[in-house]
Amino acid sequence: MSVVPPGTRALIFDCDGTLVDTLPLYLRAWMTTLEQVTRRPISREWFRGQGGMSEHMVLDIVEDRLGGAVDRELIIATARRSLHEMLVDLEEISAVAAIAREYHRRLPMAVASNGSRQIVQASLVRVGLDHLFDAMLTIDDVDKGKPAPDLFLAAARRLGVAPAHCFVFEDSREGMTAARNAGMAFVDVATLA
Repeated sequence: MSVVPPGTRALIFDCDGTLVDTLPLYLRAWMTTLEQVTRRPISREWFRGQGGMSEHMVLDIVEDRLGGAVDRELIIATARRSLHEMLVDLEEISAVAAIAREYHRRLPMAVASNGSRQIVQASLVRVGLDHLFDAMLTIDDVDKGKPAPDLFLAAARRLGVAPAHCFVFEDSREGMTAARNAGMAFVDVATLA
């Protein structure tokens, strides 16, 4: 039985933690960068709970915890560079990648991610999934990331399909909230393994 509901006219996939297993790489890159730049230890357990958030959302929390501003541009640039170098170790998430391959050219498909275009595109190219998608929307394309519905609504517009006929694959609480707020059905990819 297919996970895609009848009547679905487009599929929208999150990237990090959904199509590709970047979350351990993000953890390593960001922990190293934050400790180098802030010169303060950041608990790995705390950082693990920040999956699905945009870079600026994470930095909002970091500044709140540290009680002051940090050099956001430096942290983001350094973390992205470090993460980009780690992509050699990147693997796809097989259960979700198989669905994307199955529906390639059968339904319009997009990626909608809170990640940066630089990392999302490099990740998809690295695992050979980039050619499957008709559109790619990232945090760089919207004013508000997930849990706001903006990314998913922009993806639906780009695909030319009404939100009610889109089906979303997500791994994060923020992403599932965004799908719900966009009026889209969704699946938690943790249930697909």
